[in-house]
Amino acid sequence: MSDQVASMCEQLVKAVNVMMDPGTNQIYRLEALKFCEEFKESCAFCVPCGLQLAEKTQTSVVRHFGLQILEHVIKFRWNDMPQPEKVQLKNCAMQLLSNGTLSILEEESHIKDVLSRITVEMIKREWPQHWPDMLKEMEALTSLGESQTELVMLILLRLAEDVITFQTLPTQRRRDIQQTLTQNMDNIFSFILAILQINVDDYRKLKSIPGQELQAKAHCRVAVTTLNTLAGYIDWIALAHITNDNCRLLEMLCLLLSEGELQLEAVECLLIAVSRKGKLEDRKPLMLLFDDVAINYILSAAQSADGASISNQPSPTQPVEKIVVVERHYVFLKRLCQVLCALGSQVTSLVGSDVAVETPANLNKYMEAMLSFTTHHSQFLKSSTQIMWGTLFRHEILSKVPAVMEMSLKYLKATRTSNLVKGFPSRNDSPSCEYSRVDFDSDEEFSSFFNLFRSQQGEVVRSACRLAPMEAFGDAAEWLRYQLSCPIDTGNTPAEGLCSVLSPSVVQWDAMTVFTECVLGQTFRNLTGEQLPIDQGIELLQAVLAYETKDPLILSCVLTNISALFPFVSHRPQYLPQVLNKVLAAIVFDIPQDSKAPRTRTVKNVRRHACSSIIKMCRDYSPVILPCFDMLYDYVKKLFADEALLMQMEKCALMEALVLIGNQFKDFAKQKAFLEELMGPVVARWTSEETSHVLSDAALFLSYVGADQVANDQTKDTDVCANNRVQLSYCLQAMLAVVKRSRWPADLGEATSGGFVVGCSASGAPLFRNPCSSLVLAMLPNVLTIIRTHNNLFAPENMARLSHSYSKAYDLIDVEKNIVLGLPHPMIDIYDTPVYKSNLERMQGFFCTLYDNSYHILGNAGFSLQQDFYTIEGLAEKLVGSAFVSLDHQLVVSCPQEYYDSLLCPLVGPLFTYMLQRLNVKWQLINQRTSANGGEEEEAVCEESQVTQEMLEEQLVRLVTREVLDLLTVSFISKRVHEPAGNKDDGEEEEMMTDLVQTAVSGQPGEALTDLGKCILKHEDIYMALLTISFGALSWKDTNICHRTASMICWNLLRPVIGGNLIPDAVTWFFTSVLKGLQLHGQHEVCNATLTLLAMFIYENLRPRYAELRAVMNQIPDINMQALDQCDHRVLDPKTQKFGHKKRKDQFKKLISGLVGKALCQQFRKEVHIRNLPSLFKKPKPEKDVTTEVLGLEALFSPQLANV
Repeated sequence: MSDQVASMCEQLVKAVNVMMDPGTNQIYRLEALKFCEEFKESCAFCVPCGLQLAEKTQTSVVRHFGLQILEHVIKFRWNDMPQPEKVQLKNCAMQLLSNGTLSILEEESHIKDVLSRITVEMIKREWPQHWPDMLKEMEALTSLGESQTELVMLILLRLAEDVITFQTLPTQRRRDIQQTLTQNMDNIFSFILAILQINVDDYRKLKSIPGQELQAKAHCRVAVTTLNTLAGYIDWIALAHITNDNCRLLEMLCLLLSEGELQLEAVECLLIAVSRKGKLEDRKPLMLLFDDVAINYILSAAQSADGASISNQPSPTQPVEKIVVVERHYVFLKRLCQVLCALGSQVTSLVGSDVAVETPANLNKYMEAMLSFTTHHSQFLKSSTQIMWGTLFRHEILSKVPAVMEMSLKYLKATRTSNLVKGFPSRNDSPSCEYSRVDFDSDEEFSSFFNLFRSQQGEVVRSACRLAPMEAFGDAAEWLRYQLSCPIDTGNTPAEGLCSVLSPSVVQWDAMTVFTECVLGQTFRNLTGEQLPIDQGIELLQAVLAYETKDPLILSCVLTNISALFPFVSHRPQYLPQVLNKVLAAIVFDIPQDSKAPRTRTVKNVRRHACSSIIKMCRDYSPVILPCFDMLYDYVKKLFADEALLMQMEKCALMEALVLIGNQFKDFAKQKAFLEELMGPVVARWTSEETSHVLSDAALFLSYVGADQVANDQTKDTDVCANNRVQLSYCLQAMLAVVKRSRWPADLGEATSGGFVVGCSASGAPLFRNPCSSLVLAMLPNVLTIIRTHNNLFAPENMARLSHSYSKAYDLIDVEKNIVLGLPHPMIDIYDTPVYKSNLERMQGFFCTLYDNSYHILGNAGFSLQQDFYTIEGLAEKLVGSAFVSLDHQLVVSCPQEYYDSLLCPLVGPLFTYMLQRLNVKWQLINQRTSANGGEEEEAVCEESQVTQEMLEEQLVRLVTREVLDLLTVSFISKRVHEPAGNKDDGEEEEMMTDLVQTAVSGQPGEALTDLGKCILKHEDIYMALLTISFGALSWKDTNICHRTASMICWNLLRPVIGGNLIPDAVTWFFTSVLKGLQLHGQHEVCNATLTLLAMFIYENLRPRYAELRAVMNQIPDINMQALDQCDHRVLDPKTQKFGHKKRKDQFKKLISGLVGKALCQQFRKEVHIRNLPSLFKKPKPEKDVTTEVLGLEALFSPQLANV
């Protein structure tokens, strides 16, 4: 035997060395790996070989493999081993812990890790029932030295992780171990704290004694491991252990914050402790950290860490020393900041609650510490404090404390610097850049983070403004005046003299504008009447209006400030013309340049910004602007007279603004006359015979827009074709602007007197008419025509008509591709340049906007025109003949109930039938592609563009599927049922599904459907298409689609027809679809929960009438037939004792568990089986009742039911 062991060990050592040698041939490495794996699986003397290989005389890789063999034996052979062999292996493992390792500083960490795993695997199988003295043996080990003490700490940590954190045990074993740990936690926790105290004291004594450095490091290593172990327990043990002995643990952790080698692990423990949730009275002792001693330790540690987090190192290329962030100290600083934020969360929860907690005396000192983090150079630290500040400033009691009100003003001052866009990792113009290089991988990542941070800070600024609105207004006014008086600093920019996005002046203007916008918004919300600083506001507005700049970036900031100050104009209307002139001048803003060069991006942005500003003013303050309507209208006419002055977008924006003001006429005839005058040229062009002729024929249309002509980037396409595209786009944009904005008065009396009311509906609701109805109805036929023609462009014969230059004209533009693929938006060039577009990009943009605007018009027409739109003769046929492939949510939602049968049913039926066929084909391709073996594909070298195109197509299918299901949900499922899933966590989603299942028993079958859904219910073919697309979606490879469909759609659609005459094949298909979904998505817990509930409910409701469901259940792998018979008996026999919902769900989940699919990483993993031991914590049996009266409760305790 010994010779065999020695021979096998020799072969194993050679195999391990071959595997670990980087120069080994791949074939030899695989052969060695196969030999080692086969040895672990089949060899009869694994234990002696493992023990021999684990001896200290072997190399570390060989020792590690030997210990792996022992771990493999315990995990996979323990259940078959005789008891003496188990005892022998356990004793050998304890011997390895005692003297099988090198000294604590010499031993490799992976050896310690596998030793702890071996011990924990035995503990999981035998403790406490068969190994009651385990804790005593661990305690005894610590007396043997620092190495053994560290191993004991690692064992305790891994045990807590496996049992509590990862829960890798069967339920009963986990419960036994967890309850035993909880019962012994007083002793365990005291033991861990004692080990920590002893080693910290010894480390402090020895670290300054010459010659004792190694021994000090050994004690330090033990202390670090002990702190890591503490972190694994603090998160889940009772709070009483943490706060025991007057918070001795917290005191120790605060003291260790000043110990450089231990501070990071100590602050991790402190963070977990302070972040604990639970009963408020249990968290009250945590307020001890606000005492003088504790808060001073925390502040002192923060100051020293801040100084230590950077070091000055000489740069080889620069004579000036370079600041470098020391990562360990910086991480400590982050954790300390999080500790302070968690403390703030605790105090805001406790103060003002039922627990008697007063405002901490050191609250001001605490806030000063938080403010120092808020003003730190690190963007991460600034961002970490924002949530706490917001909670504090909104707190009902603390926000009224004078110290907090004073701090709100300091915070507002601090935001002046934190709002500045600085700290890009690629730059060196700020100390923040060094910290950003540690936190962010690219400028794009930093930019995304900073935008989120700025939005968070904006919310906090608004909260601070509520506490001191006048003081905040004064700060904003002061900063605005300062910027108006400052000269422009362009920084290092080209000779044109214009700023770049990172020029000092632009950075300052941008930060000031964001701050001012937040403050002024709250000023008008929190101050009313005489409290408003109207005179100061008008003075500021005049200063802004008087400011002149030719820099587009700064002008954009000026426009934002004008919009923020505009509410003051409602109190001083005489300043309105000046404001309008300033904004209108920005709409035609331009800078001198080469006449042939296109406008730069910043110029386009400032003109677009001015258009948005004028629309916003006219939307929110149209009564104020109404007196200036004639002046504005005349000015717009002058602008329209010069074709080259305005782009089509700017023209439509001005028309939109005029329509918004015109709504204030509150006179139908006057509004209609105005709209006819405004839209006259547009209607004439759009309804002309030439336009109608061109739009009705795909070949003519392609020729009209120039898509069949050859062009290249050196020569622009013909001016005629370009002008044709512009005019078509302009007509549609103008029509969309009018449809969206033209309205009747909101007040019924004003609408009636103005001639907008034309009668009442069947339900008694007033029927309104829109002044734009006649215009839109005149233009609508050609809108439907262009939609039909646009859809026909994808026909093969029309695709062939595209010239080579425009063969990709129908492809997505790059911006939309990035959005679909979830790619970050590329950073804008620092220096502004003219925006040159290729001919292909122009054509792509034309087709894209044409398509979008056409459908937006249809979507808004129903809501805007109401009965004038829905009563169009043959509307359903016209929509089916043109817009068949798309249906706007707004069109469906706005449709009056009386038009469901005549309009929506003829639309919905073909649409969902077509989408079902199309999506089935697409998802079948995706499923085949992802399920294929792919061996040949992996060998082939695919071009990046091909891979990107496949990803794009797949993602588009997912987006279209979600849109279709969203339309189905909005249209047919009652709002009482569907809520936005993004606002719910997993537990709430499961609870929502549970509620749905429970209410399904008591409610009426049609309660979950909208009125439109009830109407569609009468049309069997349409309703079956909805059911098919919903249940089919469960087995498409998208977990979000599966979950949302299973939780909100499937049962709501199926339930109303359960009592009908469903054919058996349909019932079988519904049930099988749910089971297929479980097979595909069951590894995801959220999908598993909703699909299991759906399957259970279908089975319970339909099994009594459809025996075919039993045949489906029989096909589930490894199903327990006895349990299935009991389930059937309970379902089929109404007299059977009914279980509660939770028990039924758990039993059904266990019944179909053999069907649930596994994640790829779990499919080929060898199963670990841990047997249950006799339970230590059985519930006491109830005492027998002496009465002889029959209570009828026997069935509840029958052994047959207990075994289910």
